[in-house]
Amino acid sequence: MPRHFLTLLDLSKEELATLIKRAIELKTMLKSGKIYTPLKNKVLAMIFEKSSTRTRVSFETAMYQFGGNAIFLSPRDTQLGRGEPIEDSARVLSSMVDCIMIRTFAQESIEIFAEYSRVPVINALTDLHHPCQLLADIQTYIELRGSIQGKKVAWIGDGNNMCHSYIHAAMQFDFELAIATPSSYRPDLNLVSSANNRVLLTDDPVQAIANADLVCTDVWASMGQEGEQDQRAQLFEPYQVNSKLFALARDNALFMHCLPAHRGEEVSADVIDGDHSVVWQQAENRLHSQKALLEFLLSDQEI
Repeated sequence: MPRHFLTLLDLSKEELATLIKRAIELKTMLKSGKIYTPLKNKVLAMIFEKSSTRTRVSFETAMYQFGGNAIFLSPRDTQLGRGEPIEDSARVLSSMVDCIMIRTFAQESIEIFAEYSRVPVINALTDLHHPCQLLADIQTYIELRGSIQGKKVAWIGDGNNMCHSYIHAAMQFDFELAIATPSSYRPDLNLVSSANNRVLLTDDPVQAIANADLVCTDVWASMGQEGEQDQRAQLFEPYQVNSKLFALARDNALFMHCLPAHRGEEVSADVIDGDHSVVWQQAENRLHSQKALLEFLLSDQEI
């Protein structure tokens, strides 16, 4: 049976730690000019039902740098867009390629696809989770500050897919997560209850960010929610991560955002462009952490 990566819980704590370490090694190798092609003749199929910049470029580049190839597929290019059952698409595609990456809406869809796939399936974003982004985020923190174990992470804003994956990360990497969001936009409460008291829920961003080592946010209206933009903007206004709020975090706190960001909405320009912001390193690390993930799932050798 293939290993899949649908959430952070699909890998053990030890495997995740090893994967992050390997991502940093692969980044160093690339920067030093070393050519390393463990996935020569391997093919990654990339199914995009949601648009993307960082996800597409990072996965395609990862496969090319590893000596493999990537195929971009949108609903316009496949029978999925014409109503072919997910099970059938999974059976056919997985008979031709070595790995399948999916960026879609429903988590259930990717779980069904994985069930019928004979090759690894990677969740590149659903409405419920975004585990690949968390690999890059944790890598970035470790590179700059060392272990995240026991640290305080503040999530300010919508209880969305990124927030859900941060809950899983708190469980897997053993840190405290304080989530500040309006009560009507809280993350899945069943997921919160499974986090073994590592998660604090509040509607007060001041409480959440106080003495935080890492501060994270995301857009207030995610893809598919554009019609709610004005309503959300009014409700989330007190949750903007600006310099006044960020000053309550620790002096050496880092700021992260999965991008794209809306300056003047969820984050002020002086924060995202300031000295504490590491969003560009965070974005670049999508490439390196996903290379480590692909190697883990596809390579014949242990990492």
